[in-house]
Amino acid sequence: METLYLTHPSCRLHEMGEWHPECPQRLDAISDQLLASGIMPYLDAREAGPAPREALLRAHDAAYVDALAAAVPSAGYRALDPDTHMNPHSYEAALHAAGAGVQAVDWIMAGEAPTAFCAVRPPGHHACRDRAMGFCLFNNVAIAAHHAMARYGLERVAIVDFDVHHGNGTEDIFAGDARVLMCGIFQHPFYPYSGADPAADNMLNVPVAAYTAGAEVRDIVTRIWLPRLEAHRPQLVLVSAGFDAHREDELGQLGLVEADYAWITNQLMQLADRHAQGRVVSMLEGGYDLSALGRSAVAHIRELARL
Repeated sequence: METLYLTHPSCRLHEMGEWHPECPQRLDAISDQLLASGIMPYLDAREAGPAPREALLRAHDAAYVDALAAAVPSAGYRALDPDTHMNPHSYEAALHAAGAGVQAVDWIMAGEAPTAFCAVRPPGHHACRDRAMGFCLFNNVAIAAHHAMARYGLERVAIVDFDVHHGNGTEDIFAGDARVLMCGIFQHPFYPYSGADPAADNMLNVPVAAYTAGAEVRDIVTRIWLPRLEAHRPQLVLVSAGFDAHREDELGQLGLVEADYAWITNQLMQLADRHAQGRVVSMLEGGYDLSALGRSAVAHIRELARL
């Protein structure tokens, strides 16, 4: 069966100004590289629908969801924090970004495909239960995880986050929830200046110093992540797939390359085969050097599709 590739046109209409690195061209970079690589014909491309309100409210406070909807400007931009802005299309894009994860879970649980990649923006892993931050409006991966547990009764879910930044929003939503094991690596000290002190036993976020390269990250995955993931026996693996830890990405100072993303993905696929019937849903987070982003996403998706 083919890997699902989910996106929506609104995800390209959301933008925060010409100066902003989290730009619509990020999605073009991924689709262009998929076409150039010859992988696209092997993917099942589908258009995502919006996340229903009930799905949003499992991860976010109702007051926050309502305030975000009310903040949509009729023109121009509205700042939610110094780095995070909305334009007239942003709320619709955020609904469809979250909806992609929800629908990916539905289709995978229905057996329509074993794996999915959601090429969506705005990203999500900094969005906390009650606030936007770090380019993120809704926490897409957290919404998908909650949906999987609520709709399908899953008792054990893994969230793996290899973005250069700590997924503080995901931690805020799931710290102390033993059903969810979150494993991450992130540059430290670095935005959002959190994660070095574990918030709960189910948070396995490993800080690494600037200029850490792939060999050390692979060692962390092997020694620290995988034993805990094996013990957790996840019934679904969700990925916060940020590619800004690439050595060419100037928003971070880590040293991963395409082969590292492929290797990490392969390890997660093997884990999913053992415990989750091969089910993996990956959602785009960061990655701001367009060439590195496209190449890294292709390496990741190639492993998801077993090509």
